[in-house]
Amino acid sequence: MIDAFVKIKPAGGSGELVIGADCAINSGTVIYTGNGIRIGDAVLIAANCTLAPTNHQFADSSRRIRDQGFQPSRGGIVIGDDVWLGANVVVLDGAVIGQGCVVAAGAVVRGELESYSVYAGSPAKWVSARGS
Repeated sequence: MIDAFVKIKPAGGSGELVIGADCAINSGTVIYTGNGIRIGDAVLIAANCTLAPTNHQFADSSRRIRDQGFQPSRGGIVIGDDVWLGANVVVLDGAVIGQGCVVAAGAVVRGELESYSVYAGSPAKWVSARGS
C-alpha cells in the first residue's frame, strides 16, 4: 500500500527502487531513488519519512551547491523484512536496516542497524533488543 501524497523522485542518481510484498508507505513520505533503495517484505513506513540515498557535492565554495552535482554512492539504502520506521524518520545513503528493526519517530539513520533491535535519536542509536 502506497498512501496518497507519497512522492518518489529520481534525484541524485539512476538507482532502482524495489519494494517487497505486503508493505505500507504512509502519507507525506518522500523517496529519492538516488543510488538505489531495496525495501524488504512487510515493511511499515509511517507518515512523513524521507529516504535519501544521495548526497549533494559541496566542497567547492566558489560554486553554488546546486551546480556541483552529487557525491559518489555510499551504497544506497537497504531495509530488511519486517521493519517499522516511525513518523518523520530520515534514512541516508549507505544505511542498512536489519530485519525486524524498529526505528523511533524522528530518528536519522546512517550506517548499519542490527536486526531485531530498537533505535532512536539523531543519529539513530541502539536502545534495546526488540522485545526486551
